[in-house]
Formats: sequence, C-alpha cells, structure tokens
Amino acid sequence: MAADESSALVWLSGVLEPAEHDRVRDALLARLGERPGPIVVDLGGLRSDRPTVGRLLAEVRRVVRDWPAADLLVVDPAGAVTGELAVHPHPDDATAALARTPMAAVLTEELTPVVGAARRARELVTDGCDRWGMPELTEPACIAVTELVNNVVAHAATPMTLRLAPGGDTLHLAVRDHSRQQPRYAGLAPLTSAGGRGLLLIDTVARRWGSTLLPDGKVIWCVLHTEEESHWHHD
Repeated sequence: MAADESSALVWLSGVLEPAEHDRVRDALLARLGERPGPIVVDLGGLRSDRPTVGRLLAEVRRVVRDWPAADLLVVDPAGAVTGELAVHPHPDDATAALARTPMAAVLTEELTPVVGAARRARELVTDGCDRWGMPELTEPACIAVTELVNNVVAHAATPMTLRLAPGGDTLHLAVRDHSRQQPRYAGLAPLTSAGGRGLLLIDTVARRWGSTLLPDGKVIWCVLHTEEESHWHHD
C-alpha cells in the first residue's frame, strides 16, 4: 500500500494475499486516523479478486462510519467492486465527488497527557458547538470529551489527537492515542468506588461509542444527538 501524504489518495497494487488483509485493514484505519476527512483508495494497480477486496474495504468503512468526518471512496477502473461502497472509475472522478461534497467542518487539536488537557478539550468542544449551532450539545459533549481525554491522561499517558465534527443533527467526537490498552466498561460502579464512572458517563450522554485498535494505539469515539433520547445504548 502506498499513500500520497499531501492528499487523500491511497494506492493498493500487486496481489493482495488473504494473509495480508489484516495488515492492509490496519494501514487504512491508521491513515484515516492520521488525517481528517475521507480517503480515496485506488485499486487500478491491484491484481486480486475485486469482490474480496471490496468486502475488506466495506468493513473498514463500517468501522469508521462514526468517526468525525471519516469516509472511504474507491477507484476501480474494472468496475468489479460493488455493494455499499462509493465506487468511481477514475481518480479524477473520485476527486470530483469529494469536491462536490465538501468535507464537514472539522476541529482538531494535538494534546499532551497533562492535567490541563481536558480543559483545553472542553474549550474546543464549546467552540465547535457554538459555531455549528448545537448549543444543546455543549454540556453533554464536554462531559464526554473530559472522560475521553482523562482516560488517556490516566491510563495511556501518550500524546493524543482530539477531533470533532458535526454530521447533520449529530456531533462526532474522537480521541486518538498511542496505547493499545482498551478501555473497560463494567457497567454501574459501586457507590463506594472512587472512580470507574468515566465510560458510564460517556454511555449516558452518547447515543453510540466505541474503541478501535490501530497498529500503534487506538481511537475512542462517541456520537451525540441533538434530539433527546429516553434510551441510550453502547456499541
């Protein structure tokens, strides 16, 4: 797999053996975690079974569907990839499709794992909710982002990237760190517990949330809706 660091283009070429599928999947997820917005995967130089590759790419797209402003477009000159993917015959067509649908507004901040990181994250969330006309999400989003960031400070202790973007009537938040230690959700914490409520708070204010492992870390994300819901669920 090769990528143009200055653009959204990624090329898959040669023969993709089944044993390499996990490596390619991880590389695509890492690419989507590194830059905001969609990526374009060009299959023009690939000499592998297109339907199988299409299923792999569709899986990647499903994984990132709730990340802020993330998506995956495919270039397949052979026209053999079908299904839920957005497929184009030429890179210029995919680029034009991106231009016709401008990327959603995205705010990104690089944070260090220090006590003040959550305060800066709340400032960014407040700014985003204000500029995107979602004032009702300011409080729950600040609760969620505080827990996402504090989780990194307390457990991962690595630099992190905070990203947020609107999506219709939803707000998408994600924190990418460099630890593969997964968060653990154990439901309600005992009243005598001094901690353990971070993920419970996220589960309460967010419609959906989850964690995706990357080769050198993970992305923890959540989605908040402007409409109040009587039932929240955890992915």
